Amino acid sequence: MRILLLGGNGQLGVDLRRALSAHTVLATARAPGPDSGLRALDVGDKLAIAERVAEFKPELVLNTAAFHRVDDIERDAGEALRINALGAQQLALACRAADCALMHISTDYVFDGAKRAPYVETDAPNPLSAYGASKLAGELLIRAAWPKHYIVRTCGLYGRAGASGKGGNFVNTMLRLAREGKPIRVVGDQICTPTSTADLAAQLALLIETRVWGTYHATNAGACAWSDFAAEIFRLAAARGLIAAVPAVAAITSAEFGAPARRPPYSVLENRALADLDLDRMPPWQDALAGYIASF
Repeated sequence: MRILLLGGNGQLGVDLRRALSAHTVLATARAPGPDSGLRALDVGDKLAIAERVAEFKPELVLNTAAFHRVDDIERDAGEALRINALGAQQLALACRAADCALMHISTDYVFDGAKRAPYVETDAPNPLSAYGASKLAGELLIRAAWPKHYIVRTCGLYGRAGASGKGGNFVNTMLRLAREGKPIRVVGDQICTPTSTADLAAQLALLIETRVWGTYHATNAGACAWSDFAAEIFRLAAARGLIAAVPAVAAITSAEFGAPARRPPYSVLENRALADLDLDRMPPWQDALAGYIASF
């Protein structure tokens, strides 16, 4: 399959390039390095998107690109709307013109967390933040523009490539703080499912073969608070000698943390649509984290 991959330098994009090695993949990034092997492509550039799709003639466009600096977006949503909403629409329109499929990565932040039980694909979104609203707008615009799409919501991503747009992923940040001997204060009232990009990439590689369009949830199994996730990171890292000792984790409230953007207090996703296809291959988050720590 010919696949145009957007966001090929992100932590999910890097793992997708490995997972899709059996396919012909043209990977792009907004600002690729000179030796990256990636082509330049801005998701918000309508003409560039249309030209790249027409030139490469993909059977699938896979969009992992997003503007996800959640707290910055709360102060100014302009770039998020350009990339996450209007950019998603332009991708869908370009795919419609080329009659190719679109896979678009979305987020648990489209939900408000009031349900307090795992969200399924048919639950009504209600974002609490401007970021979540921009991602929901992208979903809606894709659905309106082109039926041959997979919209995949996921949660709490971490991978070996790191989250370049955020200055590093959560696991790497926790390990850095432990090595620096800094106090560890992590929110304990936000429940989610941390998800390995390696596992997610492998899952997406299976999903694209189905041609069963629609909305999917894809996260590792189980749930935890961010403070519990941090404690497990430290336990595994200390056991492998990556840090000298297990530091104490102070679980704080979201109000104490004081982030500008509101996060859903509960954003666990159930992979029901994948399970209905007998396709859910996502392991428990503890196993995924152990594999990630072991890879260092």
